[in-house]
Amino acid sequence: MKKVFLMLLVAMPLSLMAQKFGHFNSAEIIQTMPEWKTAQADLQKLQTQYETDLKTMQEEFQRKLQAYQQAADSLPENIRARREEELTQLDNRIKQTYEQNQTDLQTKSNEKMQAIADKVREVVKAIGDAGGYVYIMDTTSGIPYISTTLSTDVTAEVKKKLGI
Repeated sequence: MKKVFLMLLVAMPLSLMAQKFGHFNSAEIIQTMPEWKTAQADLQKLQTQYETDLKTMQEEFQRKLQAYQQAADSLPENIRARREEELTQLDNRIKQTYEQNQTDLQTKSNEKMQAIADKVREVVKAIGDAGGYVYIMDTTSGIPYISTTLSTDVTAEVKKKLGI
C-alpha cells in the first residue's frame, strides 16, 4: 500500500508537468480582423449620419429661435407662448434624439464586437481541443502574470485559423 501511495505521489507532479497551458492576445487579434475593420467603418458611418441629423435639427432650432427673438415683442401673448412651447419641445426632441443615438450606437457596437469575440472564442476553443491544452488565457483580460516559459503563445495560431 505504501508503494502505491509513493508511486502516486511521484506520478502526480509528472502528470501536472505534462499539462499544456496557452495564452493569446485578443486585442492584437481582433484589431487585425477584417470584421473589426468593417464594424468600425459601419459604426463610423452610423455616427456620421447621427451627427448630420442632429446638426440639421439644431440648425432648425436656431432658425426658429432667431425668428422668435426678432418677432417676440410684436407677437400676441398666446402666439408667443405657443412658439416658446414649440422651441422647448424641439430642444427636448434634440436632447432625446442625441441620447437615443448614443444608446443605439453603443448597442450596435456591442453587438458587432460580441460577434467578433465569439468568433475568436470558437477558434481558441478549437485550438485548445486540438492541442490538448488545459487552459488558454487571454492576456488582455488583466491576468497579473503568465509565465511565457511554461505557457505557449497561441496568438499566431489563432490568427492563422482566422485567416489573418
